[in-house]
Amino acid sequence: MGAISQKSAEFLLRSRLADAEAGNVDALFELGITYSTGRGGVAVDLVEAHKWFNLAALSGSSRGQECRAEIALEMTAREIAEAQRQARAWLAVSGGHRRAA
Repeated sequence: MGAISQKSAEFLLRSRLADAEAGNVDALFELGITYSTGRGGVAVDLVEAHKWFNLAALSGSSRGQECRAEIALEMTAREIAEAQRQARAWLAVSGGHRRAA
């Protein structure tokens, strides 16, 4: 990945993370899309994608629920468990009060 692409990917992630931490459900979903598709030069990471879709789903996003279910079909039970653990950790740090599924 070139330097410009790397900076673009980093900016995209920082921007969406800040919005997600502020409680923006769309940002949670968009992070899931970013990691599931490699959008913006971000490496595909299904564990990260599942985590963000899970957080979006917990915040009421039906699209998050659908995408979480779709990518779960491509993941091992261990990967799903890790994504759930990471979602719970993010909720604990970000002050979220919902339980990650």
